[in-house]
Amino acid sequence: MVYIDSWQEYQEAAENLYTNSPKKTRYSVKWKSSEGKLVLKITDDVTCLKFKTHSSIFLGRFEALNRSLIQKMINTRPPPAAAQAPVASTSRGPTASPAPQGSTLPDASVPVSTPSGGGVKKKKGKKK
Repeated sequence: MVYIDSWQEYQEAAENLYTNSPKKTRYSVKWKSSEGKLVLKITDDVTCLKFKTHSSIFLGRFEALNRSLIQKMINTRPPPAAAQAPVASTSRGPTASPAPQGSTLPDASVPVSTPSGGGVKKKKGKKK
């Protein structure tokens, strides 16, 4: 296992490796906080590609690589930039969209879930 020095070379090789054998490829990320080092590894049991860095400049590139690999893993294309913006809705409350014609789904409204208070409460110290 040899570390690749160039980010561009690593990114292209990692994407090609996943494209060539998607069912066998594994991808791991390690953050070593004691050394401040990020280590990326992708392998298909025949080829192993590794990249390491101490620089925070690579975090944006790392995020882009993750996004690209995840989109390939779930087999979708990225949405257009305009579609990524949240759509503001003027109505509040649950709404049910009509079922398509020929659908056998029952006509039921979408249940509204409320956040639960599942947090852990801190114990308060004794007052003196």
